[in-house]
Amino acid sequence: MIEVKDIYKSFGDNEVLKGITATFKPGVTSLIIGGSGSGKTTLMKNMVGLHEPNSGHVTYNERNFTSMDMHERIEIRKEIGMLFQGSALFDSMTVEKNIRFPLDMFTDQSKAEKLDRVNFVLERVNLAGKNKLYPTELSGGMMKRVGIARAIAMRPKYLFCDEPNSGLDPKSAIIIDELIKEITVEYDITTVVVTHDMNSVMGIGDHIIFLHEGKKWWEGSNKEITSTDNPELNDFVFATKLMETLLKK
Repeated sequence: MIEVKDIYKSFGDNEVLKGITATFKPGVTSLIIGGSGSGKTTLMKNMVGLHEPNSGHVTYNERNFTSMDMHERIEIRKEIGMLFQGSALFDSMTVEKNIRFPLDMFTDQSKAEKLDRVNFVLERVNLAGKNKLYPTELSGGMMKRVGIARAIAMRPKYLFCDEPNSGLDPKSAIIIDELIKEITVEYDITTVVVTHDMNSVMGIGDHIIFLHEGKKWWEGSNKEITSTDNPELNDFVFATKLMETLLKK
């Protein structure tokens, strides 16, 4: 479980996060949504230590991550998997070496043990046998799946996904959503997804946090979002759906 308590974050005079408090539970797909500049990416970066909050704290299973020094944070970071917006694969490395990268960095496993793990996660994301391909030989959806395979190579307790469907066609986006959801439930991972994709919200949004002007403006599930009387959330949902419709034409 991850707990965010009263997080404030400013950049100069620009106060981006204004007292965010939230709980993210294992086995649940949690989505952070909001308009441009609402603070959703900044919140995620504060949660993983890429930004430091001005006040408030983040705890991982009651371990205060915010108060730890860089050395103390290493153990928690070993428990975190990250799926970046652009997949962030190394173009000069094969699929196998990309997935093996965190295992090389953080474990003392033998070469055979690492290969077993690589093959296992590749099979889990339906890419068995693609070890020797390079990122340039993969489709956008395949690159995302390799990114997920790398993110779960270390058997993480926590998974963060930044706009996982960015740049994907609708069919590939659904596949990625379903894979994230399946892995979250199967391995009881605490999963946090930053997205603006309403298809993702309606498809896998067990737990949704809507940010507006740096504040937590609404919280609920995808079953509740369509019946809310929150005007800002309704405006966001309508505008997002309209934009998605126009882009498909």
